[in-house]
Amino acid sequence: MLACTRLCSSTVFSAFRSSPVAAVCQLQRGLSSQTDGEERIASVLKEKFPQASKLKVVDISGGCGAMYEIHIESSEFKGKRTVQQHKLVNQALKEEIQGMHGLRIFTDIPK
Repeated sequence: MLACTRLCSSTVFSAFRSSPVAAVCQLQRGLSSQTDGEERIASVLKEKFPQASKLKVVDISGGCGAMYEIHIESSEFKGKRTVQQHKLVNQALKEEIQGMHGLRIFTDIPK
């Protein structure tokens, strides 16, 4: 436990020197498997895209909820260009996007 505390403290301290915000985000994320924001976004997308065969939501801001990366594969995207697919995802997350600084979207069609 002591070794873990030292390792975590030094990691947070190093991050704090480079960016205080990153350090706080890193500290908040801890060892949890998925943040509340990731779970909330995944839930919305599962509801809006029930045919999605793959879905991955990652908080790439370190756990603060400022920026997310979404990978979604759904047959609902078939016949639509990438821009149209991304527009569907943006529309599904209309309310969640208001509190974000950025969003990376990767869409695909099952093979």
